[in-house]
Amino acid sequence: MPKKVDHEARRREISQALWRIASTRGLEGASLRDVAAEAGISLGRLQHYFRTKDEMLVFALRYIESLAQQRIRERIEALDGEPTPYDILRACLTGMLPLDEQSRIGFLVGIAHFHRAVHDPALRADARDGIPKLRSFFADQLRLAMRRGEVREERDADDAAMLLISLVDGLSTYILLEVHTPEKAVKLLDLQLSQLFDGAGAGPQ
Repeated sequence: MPKKVDHEARRREISQALWRIASTRGLEGASLRDVAAEAGISLGRLQHYFRTKDEMLVFALRYIESLAQQRIRERIEALDGEPTPYDILRACLTGMLPLDEQSRIGFLVGIAHFHRAVHDPALRADARDGIPKLRSFFADQLRLAMRRGEVREERDADDAAMLLISLVDGLSTYILLEVHTPEKAVKLLDLQLSQLFDGAGAGPQ
């Protein structure tokens, strides 16, 4: 019988080759042929799984995002007791920063996707879709913190959530440009969270 091929595993292997290129020389000038060579397969074989660079890029980005989400979940689950809104937000936000090699590569792949999305309506729509969902999740955590007395009720949760997302985007860029060290970026994020969680309740632990 012919050997059964795990197509999803093959796509992940190609994504990992793409990540290696992203981490060393960037993706803007990288072609499908370059990725195929890095993955040790023929161009025709690669195109069996990804017809275009954009298709490959979107899959690679979704894959590395799923790994980041898994790391964040594990970090939250490892906390003692029931995680507070502050705990959840901080775990998510620090998980979005490029603080180690894998998260750095993930951010670089995201930049490549963003660059192409600016000029491609279909990719732009795909890139936008996740932002309202993330903002909504963060805003829900802030509303819970308001009910707990940890964040002032007069704050706009949606706006505060969007500011946190924007802060992490900016800090991530500055880490890559070496304007800030990863440690400094986390310190600035913690400063913003401490100013946000300034209600009358227990606040951050």
